[in-house]
Amino acid sequence: MPGIDECLLEAMTLPGARGAAIVDWTSGLALGAVGDSPNKDHEATAAETAEVARAAAEYRAFADADDSFDACGSHGSYGSLGAADGTDGAAREGLPVEDLMLSTRNGFHVIRFVETTFDSSVFLYLWLDRHTGNLALARIRLRDLSERLVLV
Repeated sequence: MPGIDECLLEAMTLPGARGAAIVDWTSGLALGAVGDSPNKDHEATAAETAEVARAAAEYRAFADADDSFDACGSHGSYGSLGAADGTDGAAREGLPVEDLMLSTRNGFHVIRFVETTFDSSVFLYLWLDRHTGNLALARIRLRDLSERLVLV
């Protein structure tokens, strides 16, 4: 199970990877970063991507129509869902969004939320070159990394 540094180095082995970071989206701080940053500043990139992640996690527009937010809404668990799963009535927790993908003229930006046993306020960020990157592969590998990542 990889820690932060190992996770980031593994993300950088993806074709077209230009930079990667692990970010706490409640504070906007990078827990770790490697490679380049689109604006040449990893901390600014972390803060800016945290704003995008926070919006996607908190707004109901990104939840399934059958899901409903818990009473905390965007002020407690940052989008924890408390909807029934439709089979046995058990409540399920988690964010309404798994990952975000943004494309620009020169690159792809992928944000993968990391589910943890505590706050789940962390995401993996990957910046890919548009011409050499493989968005589908990046999404699959980031999902795998997010499931194996150990945060201590």
